[in-house]
Amino acid sequence: MGHYASLRWKRLFPTWFAPFLSCFRHQAQRRWAPVYIRGLCSTAHRKSIAPLAERVAPGQADQLQNFITDSPWEMAPLLRLLAQQANTLLGGKQAVLIIDDTCLTKFGRHSVGVARQYSGQVGKVTNCQCLVSLTLAKDELPIPLALRLFLPSEWTEDPARRQRAGVPPANTVPQTKWALALEELDRVRKDVDFGVVLADAGYGNNADFRKALSRRGLLWSVGIVKTQKVYPEDVRVTPAPQRARGRPPKYPVTSVERQTVEQVLSNVPWQKIVWRQGSKGPLQGRFAAAFVPIAHGVRTAPGVHLPKEEVWILGEERAGGEKKHSACNLPPSTPSSPWSKS
Repeated sequence: MGHYASLRWKRLFPTWFAPFLSCFRHQAQRRWAPVYIRGLCSTAHRKSIAPLAERVAPGQADQLQNFITDSPWEMAPLLRLLAQQANTLLGGKQAVLIIDDTCLTKFGRHSVGVARQYSGQVGKVTNCQCLVSLTLAKDELPIPLALRLFLPSEWTEDPARRQRAGVPPANTVPQTKWALALEELDRVRKDVDFGVVLADAGYGNNADFRKALSRRGLLWSVGIVKTQKVYPEDVRVTPAPQRARGRPPKYPVTSVERQTVEQVLSNVPWQKIVWRQGSKGPLQGRFAAAFVPIAHGVRTAPGVHLPKEEVWILGEERAGGEKKHSACNLPPSTPSSPWSKS
């Protein structure tokens, strides 16, 4: 942060933070909350209490530590005010709500939720805490709205470990990351306007997650694997033929077999698209898309699902040759789409 920007930030911060002070019940909390936030936003290399206090409250590390560890406050009013402030700045149909993981590498085993699990930040399985994050973004400006700590099975199945770490009893029921994400989504929707929900394949591969977004009437665009099954556009679902003997068929049948996303996109045109100018030149790639029914309907056999809803499936190939795939439930006549069916 440049010197002028730093001075301007310090001058504007009290006005911006003033509404949040009403969420703290005690005078001491109202004094130390802005100090702590200034410390988090400072240039301190480490953001633990001692080095942070050296920057913003020299000689008062004990008081700052007390604010963090021994002076509890209600989070709900703060989170709601944060969402409302974010909506004022970025909310609207051009904004997106991004669901993702945020992982914090840890070398010990006593921090709540720490375990060996996949970290997107590191790109491999490592010892870390994982948090489900929701971020409101528009025009390349992001505002974090929520962070929910994910408890792996090593914690949910070990009551003694949870008790030693002080985990509240209400947070001991095992939950998936996508279920946590939906809970946070339902909370922030009351105060935030956005056009589309975005998520990577860690969430998008889950059919229950996609269907839950659709049930809420939301538009979504999520990562999927290349082996995700879809049906041709002209698929028909009909009652199964009756058998001469035995039980009548339980499930309907489809007129054509399923295909993978990769198979479908291999048969449609790919086009080069520049989507933004980056600091090192245009960001571009080759893209293909098709509007097809996705196989996340009723399960008729292990791993076999009927078509549920029509979605866009998209393939992206970057300069290095790596391909990624996604699906979104924007309508077939979506304006500005190179593959619009209008």
